[in-house]
Amino acid sequence: MTETLVKISKKIITPGMIVRLLTDVALVQMGLITGISIRFFGVLVFENPKDINEIFYRDLYGYLGAALPLTAICLVTFFLNGFYTYGKYYQGKYKALIVAQAVSIAFLLFGFLWLFLSPRKELPIARGALLLGWAATGVVLVSARVWNELWRRVVAPESRSLEASDADKPILVVGGAGYIGSALLPLLLDSGKKVRILDRLFFGEEPIAKWLDHPNLEIIRGDFRHSENLVPAMRDISGVVHLGAIVGDPACSLDEDLTIDVNLTATRMIAQLAKSAGVERFIFASTCSVYGACDERIDERSRVKPISLYGNTKLASEELLFELGDDTFQPTVLRFATIYGLSGRTRFDLVVNVMAASAKMDGEITVYGGEQWRPFVHVEDAARSIALCLDSRIELVGNQVFNVGSNDQNYTISEIAQVVHEQVVGSEVKTITSDTDLRNYQVKFDKIYNYLRYVPHWSLEQGIQQVLEAIASGDVEDYKHPRYSNVKYLSAEGTSQLGRNEWAKQMIEQMARQ
Repeated sequence: MTETLVKISKKIITPGMIVRLLTDVALVQMGLITGISIRFFGVLVFENPKDINEIFYRDLYGYLGAALPLTAICLVTFFLNGFYTYGKYYQGKYKALIVAQAVSIAFLLFGFLWLFLSPRKELPIARGALLLGWAATGVVLVSARVWNELWRRVVAPESRSLEASDADKPILVVGGAGYIGSALLPLLLDSGKKVRILDRLFFGEEPIAKWLDHPNLEIIRGDFRHSENLVPAMRDISGVVHLGAIVGDPACSLDEDLTIDVNLTATRMIAQLAKSAGVERFIFASTCSVYGACDERIDERSRVKPISLYGNTKLASEELLFELGDDTFQPTVLRFATIYGLSGRTRFDLVVNVMAASAKMDGEITVYGGEQWRPFVHVEDAARSIALCLDSRIELVGNQVFNVGSNDQNYTISEIAQVVHEQVVGSEVKTITSDTDLRNYQVKFDKIYNYLRYVPHWSLEQGIQQVLEAIASGDVEDYKHPRYSNVKYLSAEGTSQLGRNEWAKQMIEQMARQ
């Protein structure tokens, strides 16, 4: 237990945080002294007191009495407002607002506690001095942080030029031919990046067929659990995007041992090899399913308690990545909302897509339960968040967790059915009482906006319309085909072919036929 606490404290209390704490101590003292000094000279000028020494020593003793408790309250308030963790990356007017708000809360709290707890029921310094101290502290703290941000912006171009050598190195996308990967690939290629995909191509080359001949694309067909595929894939790359996994609760339940092997064990091996190869950027596709069931709206600091094997493998992967994380290997975890929309490898085992397709082709929308809350995000917006993290300074995204989505796309399952019903005239909503899926969560997405100014481009209505148009045009003829569903495809093809020793079996069978 003691060792665990020590490890946690080392991760939380970093040298950089100590420097920022000590700097804020000095700034609070500067603000308080400035406030007391302004009032002192104001008294000298406007009141013309007889005994200046008495006023000076009264203010001096007042400062000595107020400095320690006020500083302690300020530091606690600043910490709770994220000054030394996530809040240090807030930008622009929002950062100034947060700083000013925290300073105001700290000074009000100091005044309230002193008057409430002090036997004499009076402040150690004059109210005017405290008010001026509040204003001065706010000004110096806001100014210091704004100056720091401006300095970063000035230095950033130089930093980028020093990293220019990475521009010619490819991004390794593990599982790059899947649902998100096939949406991410064109974004990266269109931005001029070189891309190397490591994928077993379980669903063939069709999801990425449009880009097979692109000069900046390299494809390694292989299982990312095997070192003979991973080692050459890791050579001379600038970053890793790990999308490879068995996704979804039903698909994960088909073979639990295989799910753990693919989703967790392989993640550890990929991360260890990336770290050994000197790769600093590592983006991991996680899920908001790690939150399990919660009636409150939750963010990245909320309790995580997954209630499915899929969620547990993702959460365990997050933890092992951050255990490996340091100054040279800085993983970024993206917890995606429930995804919808079309990509190169479209799925119809996702609630929005399947409801839209069912309403259009069958005239019926089936709702299981209905009161469960979910956040949603379009697959192209999910891909955009990855591209944005790749282009952002490592100081912003390294060793960070981000929920990916938007606050206005939290819906109940029944609300999703209603939106689909409104777009498909004549469709019928059929509700079935069910407790098979207990996940229930509303999610906040403020952090990814505050850090990276990320805003999804797609709305739910636009995503539903996209599915309906694909069906109307004939691009999707049978949404129930196994290739559109992870669980159906794995059930039809069998999971045995994904066993680690399948290559050995195939080799023996080939030799036997010779």
